[in-house]
Amino acid sequence: QVQLDQTGGGLVQAGSSLNLSCSASGRTHRTMLVGWFRRPPGKEREFVGALRWGDGGTTYADSVKGRFIVSRENAKNTVYLQMTSLKPEDTAVYYCAAGVGPPAWIKGYTNWGQGTQVTVAP
Repeated sequence: QVQLDQTGGGLVQAGSSLNLSCSASGRTHRTMLVGWFRRPPGKEREFVGALRWGDGGTTYADSVKGRFIVSRENAKNTVYLQMTSLKPEDTAVYYCAAGVGPPAWIKGYTNWGQGTQVTVAP
């Protein structure tokens, strides 16, 4: 089992930047993916981006490419979601998750963080 603890989030203005953190503990392994998903108001949970624990390779949803970066700090077992040029449509509850993937397949993740609210004001 992998335990995930999220920090970050909040209310920002459009065009701003915001970082989310996801600290992993427990049975991490090289083939594990750490993904970021979000659930906009009134919508289903959707894929944002993912990082492969072993080599740091990343995958992104088209809606966030060029604006969001998923990165890792090995010493802290922490994965970050760095969000720039935020738009009101990025407003959502953001979740990190660990699993074996494929990256964008929500059912490929078995362990989830608690979620954190990101609100982008116009």
